[in-house]
Amino acid sequence: MAQLSDDCFAFGGELMRADEAMAILAGRTQTIAGTERVALRNAAGRILAADIVAARSVPPHDNAAVDGYAVHFDDLDPQADTRLPVQGRAAAGHPMEGVAARGTAARVFTGARMPAGPDTVFMQEDARIDGEFVILPPGQKRGANRRKAGEDIEAGRTVLCAGHRLRAQDIGLVASLGLAEIEVRRALRVAVFSTGDELREPGTPTPTGAVYDANRFALLALLEEAGFAATDLGILADRRDTVREALADAAATHDAVVTSGGMSTGDEDHVRAAVEAMGAIHFWRLAIRPGRPVAFGTVSGKAFVGLPGNPVAMMVTFLRFARPVLLRLAGADDPAPLSFRVRAGFDARKKAGRREWLRARLTRDADGMPVAHRFPRDGAGILTSLVESDGLVELAEDVTDIRAGTLVDFLPYSELAS
Repeated sequence: MAQLSDDCFAFGGELMRADEAMAILAGRTQTIAGTERVALRNAAGRILAADIVAARSVPPHDNAAVDGYAVHFDDLDPQADTRLPVQGRAAAGHPMEGVAARGTAARVFTGARMPAGPDTVFMQEDARIDGEFVILPPGQKRGANRRKAGEDIEAGRTVLCAGHRLRAQDIGLVASLGLAEIEVRRALRVAVFSTGDELREPGTPTPTGAVYDANRFALLALLEEAGFAATDLGILADRRDTVREALADAAATHDAVVTSGGMSTGDEDHVRAAVEAMGAIHFWRLAIRPGRPVAFGTVSGKAFVGLPGNPVAMMVTFLRFARPVLLRLAGADDPAPLSFRVRAGFDARKKAGRREWLRARLTRDADGMPVAHRFPRDGAGILTSLVESDGLVELAEDVTDIRAGTLVDFLPYSELAS
């Protein structure tokens, strides 16, 4: 009697390697999003369309780093206390008029423009006051506690490059240059729908054999977190004409179309056939687990990404394949997610020639090193495995045997929102 296979990756001919698929994605995608000017207050998460070049230095002038007393270093006695009269005062936003004469000290406060003349500042905690004089101890270094103009940014420097996705710290940097508006890429318009007669909207009854559509809601959240303008086109019935009509309408009004389900070879999987009839599929069967039936192609000249119907496979393939494609279309310069090395807290074996991602949570060992613990259930439909883990351990094609304590690549879910 022939032995039946329990490996869903066993049939259907040769599968494409993940790195080959990624190379195709990189070679066939380029920025298509237009540009617009937006208020800085609304720019977080947007992608820069033009370099930001500093028109001024930051800080724009030398300033005091502490509350204290500004002096001429050459007035100080290197061996004994120095006693100087206090003449003049400078606070943040209230610079001292004129020049601080040699042989005097000026009272200064943090952030105040340095008075003309002095080059060194003593902290007030190190000084003693004697009437209208200040007594300063020996040992101070020339230029101490003085921030120089342009210490952070020099005028003319390119501080952010086109293609950079703006984070909170970037917004602060741009604000320090005095810019109220910046030029960014228009948010990529992405249409999303699910397929499957078994799917139902949350909040509605579910007859026998039906399930709620979790993928579409997760996918819409992923797209919005990445800064895309996502349109929810709902659930499509498992009919080829319905799928073709929806794809045509979506491609006419969006920059990209992303679907979930319908990419395999079953009689009710109509998405792939509809895409091929209206455009092209560049790949759809990858040597990966989970997520073999993931497709990249075009529909009526617009980018198409078809993700698997199983929720875990959908999330994994979105992170590793779909998100970089869409970010590149949106104008991002470095869309690949970042991983880091951690110790494996488990033993595992896998087949050669296939890239795999294992869900894992992180802890720290006695040395403070992060350790990845594999989630005990690895089914592609187990949503709780995504909630109860911190990211994915990525195992390359040539890896077949993993032992606890060895270093592995870990891809955190936080990269989905970066």
